[in-house]
Amino acid sequence: MADSHSLEALIQALRRLPGVGVKSAQRMAFHLLQHDREGARLLARALADAADHIKHCERCHTFTENTICSTCLDPRRDATKLCVVETPADQSALERTAAYKGMYFVLMGKLSPLDGIGPKDIGLQKLFARATDGVVQEVILATNFTAEGEATAHVIGEALKSRGLQVTRLARGVPAGSELEYVDLGTIAHALVDRR
Repeated sequence: MADSHSLEALIQALRRLPGVGVKSAQRMAFHLLQHDREGARLLARALADAADHIKHCERCHTFTENTICSTCLDPRRDATKLCVVETPADQSALERTAAYKGMYFVLMGKLSPLDGIGPKDIGLQKLFARATDGVVQEVILATNFTAEGEATAHVIGEALKSRGLQVTRLARGVPAGSELEYVDLGTIAHALVDRR
């Protein structure tokens, strides 16, 4: 490989991305330097700009350039519904469905005692304060269906039910158009339990 500290630094920086190993990072670095110098400069500027200007919304924790995000400020949203998600990416996925018109709270993670991540690390006190503001009537738990996501939903659900709120969980089920023999058994079991 070329004897270059800058090239090695670029490769190591690219390896910080999820799912990018040494070979992929090298391929990206060589492509940018050999075929797309302007793209490399554009990427560098966009990354620096995002890192400098994007912060967390003070109400819901999602990414925004402002103190309060546009979703929280939108008067057309249903403020009586609060959907709890793990990450801004999860919120974005729900928004793309155009099926939900309420508010959000982004946990920025999930409970994971083995990794030392407890209630304080994911902002549960802030969530409880938001959920019990007198406006929210239903909290929809839309954490992922992993062991940690389920545990997080359970802890939040129990705490909010004890505060008198209606708590619902995102439904699990068999994807439309799929054949049962190819669907994992956990999904089939949950679909049976959650049948309506």
